[in-house]
Amino acid sequence: MTEITKEIVAEHGLSESEYERVLEILGREPNLTELGIFSVMWSEHCSYKSSKKWLKTLPTEAPWVICGPGENAGVVDIGDGQAAIFKMESHNHPSYIEPYQGAATGVGGILRDVFTMGARPVANMNALRFGRPDHPKTRHLVSGVVSGIGGYGNCMGIPTVGGETNFHASYDGNILVNAMTVGIADTDKIFYSAAAGIGNPVVYVGSKTGRDGIHGATMASAEFDDDSEEKRPTVQVGDPFTEKLLLEACLELMATDAIVAIQDMGAAGLTSSSFEMADKGGVGIQIDLDNVPMREEGMTPYEIMLSESQERMLMILKPGREDEARAIFEKWELDFAVIGKVTDTGKMVLTMHGDIVADLPVAPLADSAPEYDRPWVKTEAPAPLKADTLPVPADLGKTLLNLMGSSEIASRKWIWEQYDHMVMGDTIQRPGGDAAVVRVHGTDKALAITTDCTPRYCYADPETGGAQAVAETWRNLTATGADPLAITDCMNFGNPERPEIMGQFVGCIAGMKAACNALDYPVVSGNVSLYNETNGTGIHPTPAIGGIGLLKQSSHMSTIAFKADGETILLVGETTDNMGQTIYLREIEGREEGAPPAINLEQERRNGDFVRASIQAGLVTASHDISDGGLAVALSEMALAGDRGATITLEDSLPAHAALFAEDQARYVITATAENAQTLLENAKKADVPLQILGTTGHNELKVTGMLAISVSDIRQVHSQWLPDLMTVPGH
Repeated sequence: MTEITKEIVAEHGLSESEYERVLEILGREPNLTELGIFSVMWSEHCSYKSSKKWLKTLPTEAPWVICGPGENAGVVDIGDGQAAIFKMESHNHPSYIEPYQGAATGVGGILRDVFTMGARPVANMNALRFGRPDHPKTRHLVSGVVSGIGGYGNCMGIPTVGGETNFHASYDGNILVNAMTVGIADTDKIFYSAAAGIGNPVVYVGSKTGRDGIHGATMASAEFDDDSEEKRPTVQVGDPFTEKLLLEACLELMATDAIVAIQDMGAAGLTSSSFEMADKGGVGIQIDLDNVPMREEGMTPYEIMLSESQERMLMILKPGREDEARAIFEKWELDFAVIGKVTDTGKMVLTMHGDIVADLPVAPLADSAPEYDRPWVKTEAPAPLKADTLPVPADLGKTLLNLMGSSEIASRKWIWEQYDHMVMGDTIQRPGGDAAVVRVHGTDKALAITTDCTPRYCYADPETGGAQAVAETWRNLTATGADPLAITDCMNFGNPERPEIMGQFVGCIAGMKAACNALDYPVVSGNVSLYNETNGTGIHPTPAIGGIGLLKQSSHMSTIAFKADGETILLVGETTDNMGQTIYLREIEGREEGAPPAINLEQERRNGDFVRASIQAGLVTASHDISDGGLAVALSEMALAGDRGATITLEDSLPAHAALFAEDQARYVITATAENAQTLLENAKKADVPLQILGTTGHNELKVTGMLAISVSDIRQVHSQWLPDLMTVPGH
């Protein structure tokens, strides 16, 4: 038997004080299997020990929220007895070490989180962050991650309908791969994970357990160093074809009333799934590890409990329903094994070869996970950077082309062309717009889905950045005509033991909370990924937000494309002369400084409600929120989508580069017929919404009077080529 030394405890990521707590709970020394179980259950990845205190402050309730944080995914009511079930998860560390499998198993894991609750997944999204485009590993990482996401989603037959991709030096040694899935279920057929029924069978289904992914949760709770490549064995290996069978088998069994509780085996595998089910149900569980299907000889209890092999589920069945369930899973050619039973002991008792190999109290282990109030320091917000301190470029047209062909704004078509975004036949707004839109099958309803975050804003001023990330998802949903419902978050940060990093987390949460409250837009699920740093250098704080909204009539959906010549173009919202943290400042001046654009949540709400109501009333022919690159970039994207130009006249109260490229929030560009434009102006005045006419659509160039004139084809050329050029290997 392995002696538990200080070194072994440290290798398991437990501090001295945490190990003292283990000894107190057990009243004895743990054996190696028990230590491993404590290690993963108390890892940052599984226990949220640094973030719980702050996550509890987020608003999570609304009349349409059926289930908020705490389950596998969040659930919101979408009417007609239907619910949308959704969540976003990180798979950052594994994707850096093994890009294809890391990204693929990230998609597989988030799909299981959604279908374990009874939903059929209908859409995948992702939020990706890579290092500098010219970093030697970037091309390899982009290629592997995109292939992994596409490979898994395409094989499952679930459309990947959109997402976002950023490049920045802060991710050079630690990329971010955040995956989101949305599913649809009947509100009376939602499944939860709390174990119940003393004596009920505990059943294992899906793939066999192997040695892949052991210590995955622990690895995800530590920062990288120069030896990160050696962590390949902790990356799981995915098989989407098996997961497709698992999805269909689970949904078939869910159509019966045999399931009491169900939980996917994600991070920490059989350990976390069994403990979470027992803890939520206030019961004990006894498991005979000899009955766990294994694909490798001689696996130890430690390896079985900590393996993160993919495509596995744990369920509690009603007594006597085992044969019925077994028949379904064997029909789908999946493993099915009764591995234990629910007990009234409040303990997790594991046996193997007739011996007790672990005997742990469930509640103390689950509930006594450390909860830290880590020291934090507030990031001091920088002063705004005024446009008049920057030179106005001599050639504003060339400046716009530089931005349209920059790493932040260039087309992501090279990425999304590798995803099957039309499979299932319900995608009605493809990647490239403000939000993806997917019809709720067999109905007139549709769901709008988006992911957003602007890490450079969060780094400069976490509170403003956190609010902006939430507000931008709300704007993107609004721009399609959808009523925003709720968000999921993926909180990607550096080492929380450093007060400045913890301060970034606290600030972003405060901003998110304010925006969620102001916009009536609760958080229903999420994930925290800390220790995203390499050799002591942290990533930019990246609270990625996934939002969903409901279009009650999909025919009312708006897109960003200019629709016809001669339509009136209008600007919703106000533009200022703050150029801090803009893409313009970074790409043209080579600087990253100043305060990000201010957030006025009341104006955000007013402007967005006005735009949405106008779309739903049929007054708007196209709409687009203004974000990275400002007004000129938004107009260019609308021109590209509609393959037609526009003639614009801007008031000269602002310097030209601010009028064109400032990134003020709560702004949209909308188009309308001349008649409807007058109605919109009258409505805006009554609603206290700033609205002004910019010009008209038509011709084949984007012309801003006295500033620039560029053909739409020239914009398309630079916009479309940057990413393919980056990904083309020289000499091939």
